[in-house]
Amino acid sequence: MKALSPARIEGLLAGQGLGYAKTAELTGWPGPLHVLELEIKLSLSAGQKKQMKTLRQDMLNRVKPLGEQLIEAERALEIVFSAEQPSAEAVHMATAKVAEIEGRLRAAHLTTHLAAAPVLNKEQRATYIKARGYGQGGHAGHAGH
Repeated sequence: MKALSPARIEGLLAGQGLGYAKTAELTGWPGPLHVLELEIKLSLSAGQKKQMKTLRQDMLNRVKPLGEQLIEAERALEIVFSAEQPSAEAVHMATAKVAEIEGRLRAAHLTTHLAAAPVLNKEQRATYIKARGYGQGGHAGHAGH
């Protein structure tokens, strides 16, 4: 497939973030993977660690199939262009399918960040924001929630 790099395909199949949750990250909403990576710095309790692992696994269970669907939708778009005379209608339909799947994929990543935030206390969220480098430019208004 020409439109997706091998690394992107691998990332989609593995359920990696691939920038889909960047909006949440840049505004200080914690992601389970990064919370788990910072577990010592955040002083996570066993219960918090378990909740983050569950959130991450639930997210992976949703995004891996979407990644597969996105790859197939990109493949279908490529097939449209392999025709001698691709139609504008076929292009619109194929790109709409890609966009719809990508939107669901992004929402799955972003809503996982929303679910992760309440698991941490105010101090842990502040530490997370600082550790991830968002202390100066990121909006941390949700940190009190």
